Amino acid sequence: MAEKNTMKRSLKTRHLSMIALGGSIGTGLFVASGSAISTAGPGGALVAYLGIGLMVYFLMTSLGEMATYLPVTGSFATYARRFVDPAFGFAMGWNYWFNWAITLAVDISTVALVMKFWFPHIPSWIFSLGALLIIFTINALSVKSFGEAEYWMALIKVITVLVFLAVGLLTIFGILGGHATYLENFAYKDAPFVGGIPTILSVFVVAGFSFQGTELIGITAGETKDPEKSLPKAIKQVFWRILLFYILSIFVIACIIPYTSPNLLGSEASDIAISPFTLVFRRAGLASAASVMNAVILTSVLSAANSGMYASTRMLFSLAVDGDAPKMFSRINSHGIPVFALLGTTLVGLFTFLASIFGNQVYSFLVSASGLTGFIAWIGIAVSHYRFRRAFKAQGHELSELKYKAKWFPIGPILALILCILVIIGQDIQSFKDFNWQAIGVSYMSVPLFLILYIYYKVKYKTKLIPLEQVDLTPHDISKEKLEKQVKIDETLE
Repeated sequence: MAEKNTMKRSLKTRHLSMIALGGSIGTGLFVASGSAISTAGPGGALVAYLGIGLMVYFLMTSLGEMATYLPVTGSFATYARRFVDPAFGFAMGWNYWFNWAITLAVDISTVALVMKFWFPHIPSWIFSLGALLIIFTINALSVKSFGEAEYWMALIKVITVLVFLAVGLLTIFGILGGHATYLENFAYKDAPFVGGIPTILSVFVVAGFSFQGTELIGITAGETKDPEKSLPKAIKQVFWRILLFYILSIFVIACIIPYTSPNLLGSEASDIAISPFTLVFRRAGLASAASVMNAVILTSVLSAANSGMYASTRMLFSLAVDGDAPKMFSRINSHGIPVFALLGTTLVGLFTFLASIFGNQVYSFLVSASGLTGFIAWIGIAVSHYRFRRAFKAQGHELSELKYKAKWFPIGPILALILCILVIIGQDIQSFKDFNWQAIGVSYMSVPLFLILYIYYKVKYKTKLIPLEQVDLTPHDISKEKLEKQVKIDETLE
């Protein structure tokens, strides 16, 4: 086994695009989008998704600027450590690893729920363990096998959304399914905006969870073939595709199904029979709509588990390289896989899954504890980018030196930061109104856990906010990395 510099840069632009798409197009779009329309009405849902979409755009461009300058596997945890404060990077890295390790367990549990649709009499754990084995194998082979698997699984989702949009538009105009609806559901009862600003804000939370996973593209920077070209290209493609998919899908659903329909209330993978996608396909005359959508949901969940395994493994590896996790997790094999980090993450996913069978309270606690960690990671991206750009200017650098520049600085990261904080606060406003401290503890558990990690490191190592003039802006030289790798190969051949 060799050290860190044998990571293989095998991921291409097409892999990156689909990895980010695969991370964000899932049950949030296929099932939970209906509940957003039901809560805030068609107009309210569109405003919420547009708002979160704008925030994600700024986050992606911020991440793109830093990732092309410093294309490393640790991504925003490394940026937080170098541009803000080592304690911030430590907390950000462990926070993100924990998030995806728990999400992996949730996803393999969801696989069993989805499979129950076809095989109700087979024990659930068989499907979950089978899924975990498949995901582990894909990630253990090579980074290219992960990229290819994610590409094809994401492609199935993309094709489904495109077919749905085509069928939906034909249904709106009455070409399929009989009666044309046009925009009549936008003027039905209290539509388009139901419940005003408070309900739109509550849907911001739903929309925010739907977009989680887009930041995965940053984690891939350390294994991307030509990051300076591939990352900006993938970021541009991904943002517009995601926004169009979400906004157009919600528009189609809102046109065809009135916001008062009880069928829009499903939000879990087990609610596939009343998924808005299933209902629209059925109305257009597709008899086997539920089975088709169930297969797509299965692909989505496996894709999310695959991405989760990859992201958490790479983050654990990066933490070990920085000395924030046991050194053995930084070891990688001849295939370029951090194999101990992969095994460690798999074991945590497995134990969490077993907790769902034998100790449901422990499982519920872990899931609640990981609830807002994705938004905390987004805050980390916004703060790191703000500090990076200010340090860049403070140290006399010109923006022309950057291979990729995020637009609208500093408005972008500041707006993203404010919206992320609003979404975190809005997670469970009702609990504050009712003074329900138990519910508050469950909903907001991620925040104190992050603060505990941050304070622990800060007190132990007495770190401070890095002055802008002292921020380490040493760029990552890809050509030097390739040369070092070639020297290592030549030494081995000798």
